[in-house]
Amino acid sequence: MRIIARMNVGGPARQVSSLCRHLDPARFEQRLYAGQVQEGEADYLDLCGSDLEARVVRGLGRSVHLLDDLGALVWLIREMRRFKPHIVHTHTAKAGALGRSAAILAGIPALVHTFHGHLLNGYFSPAKTRLVIGVERALATRAERLLSVGTQVRDDLIHHGIGRPDQYVLMPPGTTVGGIPDRSAARRTLGLPADPPVVAYVGRVTQIKRPDRFLAVARAVLAARRDTHFVVCGEGNLTALLHESVAEFGGALHILGWRPDTETVYAASDLVLLTSDNEGMPLSLIEAGMAGVPAVATRVGSVEEVVDHGHTGMLAAADVAELTDCVLRLLDDEPLREAMGVAARDWTARRFTVERLVADTEAVYTEIARAHGWWPGEATAAARPARSHDGKR
Repeated sequence: MRIIARMNVGGPARQVSSLCRHLDPARFEQRLYAGQVQEGEADYLDLCGSDLEARVVRGLGRSVHLLDDLGALVWLIREMRRFKPHIVHTHTAKAGALGRSAAILAGIPALVHTFHGHLLNGYFSPAKTRLVIGVERALATRAERLLSVGTQVRDDLIHHGIGRPDQYVLMPPGTTVGGIPDRSAARRTLGLPADPPVVAYVGRVTQIKRPDRFLAVARAVLAARRDTHFVVCGEGNLTALLHESVAEFGGALHILGWRPDTETVYAASDLVLLTSDNEGMPLSLIEAGMAGVPAVATRVGSVEEVVDHGHTGMLAAADVAELTDCVLRLLDDEPLREAMGVAARDWTARRFTVERLVADTEAVYTEIARAHGWWPGEATAAARPARSHDGKR
């Protein structure tokens, strides 16, 4: 039983969809449960997942409402008692809290939770952050496995007393990109000029992603290179901030909204820019690398495990001037930019495949099944996928 707060366009939904599509159906029966996408968010199931069946859990969306949350908890308990899953696997914070609580109350034998990132920095007040830490600590004691998308995310959680080191399995994202169109065709599709440099942002437009910092970097870059264009592929509760700035940029800022063909955006771009205060392991940077596009990003979360500084892109502090310098350096040095793009394609293709994600997840489930005696044979080293960020077991 797989539970996620909502299937909005983003990394968690992509990972969940890959597992739903590719886990061996002869060995694993899966059911997907998800809350409703919020207003202003794109629904991954509508854009890219019409082949997936998701059971909607009312009240399981992102926002916290006591009565709705209680209703979702009761509904999940009832559904678990009907379905009787061996394993409940939760994704994202709210689904992790409600889903694991329901599983404990329903007597489900094995709990697994994936941390696609964490809420320990930049989301809440200190008091609310302490509450989140307390809840996560308590729930972690009942989990059979805690999966983390990156080393830094895992280390942050352990530092705050959430789970034991032996509970964690590193589970980097796995993804793929569609056929990459050539640069000219991609720019024609998006209505972009053929020759000027293009800097792209792909992702949710929310406070933690700092669209205000993105705009500040764009202004500083334009002061030095007036021919640069900026593309935003995504939406969120701060999309209006971008629209309010369109006139100021005089045609250099292009807001595309959500598009299912993100490969077209990458193909049209010279580099991607990420300005977040906090991240897990951004799927947009992985996809950009697979498309051969270097990145400039803030050094937060597990970003360093996607972007190899000076090799596949450039990392900077959450500082407008430093980010601007990195962007200008890549825009002004085409050979360096192209070399980084080639390196990024090789780096990501070896580390972040869907096949690896599915195989490592199957190994976690297999180890649990054998440990509980559901499948014959003892758990072996081969069934313990403690994969590190460098791809080694």
